[in-house]
Amino acid sequence: MQVQPLGDRVLVKLVQEQEKTQGGIFIPDTAKDRPQTGLVVAVGDGEEVKVKAGQKVLFAKFSGTEIKIDNEDHLILAVDDVLAVVEG
Repeated sequence: MQVQPLGDRVLVKLVQEQEKTQGGIFIPDTAKDRPQTGLVVAVGDGEEVKVKAGQKVLFAKFSGTEIKIDNEDHLILAVDDVLAVVEG
């Protein structure tokens, strides 16, 4: 399925980072908060969009609309909810 965001919106694929405690115990998905980083998949054609497809971004904790595309979690975010581009 292809999804193209409109205006000043960004489609982000959620990045599930495996977390473990200092003692080496992995934290199950049910005990974790929703990730706050993702990979930009597509951007709208709005003038305010400053990110590009392929960039990893940090976004506000409770922002966006969750959707599933090909059984993978994605968010459609307003560009104002993108807080930073993560490099490295």
